[in-house]
Amino acid sequence: MGLTVPQLLCLKAIGDEPEAMTVAELAKRVSLSPTTTSRIVERLVRADLVSREREREDRRRVRLSLTAAGRKRHASLPRPLQERFLERFECLPPADQKRLLEALREILVMMDAEEVDAAPVLVPDEEIEGP
Repeated sequence: MGLTVPQLLCLKAIGDEPEAMTVAELAKRVSLSPTTTSRIVERLVRADLVSREREREDRRRVRLSLTAAGRKRHASLPRPLQERFLERFECLPPADQKRLLEALREILVMMDAEEVDAAPVLVPDEEIEGP
């Protein structure tokens, strides 16, 4: 799609909300720091996928929304694998869910990865390629 994973996550989060959001709200939604999110938003703005607009009531607050090109790109975004996984996982009987979770915990222990942060791996300085 010509976007990095963090850019896709931000574009999806902005497009999924019915109202415009701030960078801080977006950062919280995608589990990234406000600084990183701000850099990602800057690239999305330069690519004409996201627009920034100051609030009328409080000019210090800037709201993010998708441009026409951003809405078009949002409509064609692939569905994240974790969404499909969670839907299918929740359809499993509770005993199967428990068995899978226990197996995953054991794998984490074997990999010494119990404390690993599962947040997205970032490459915040990558540029967006054309559509």
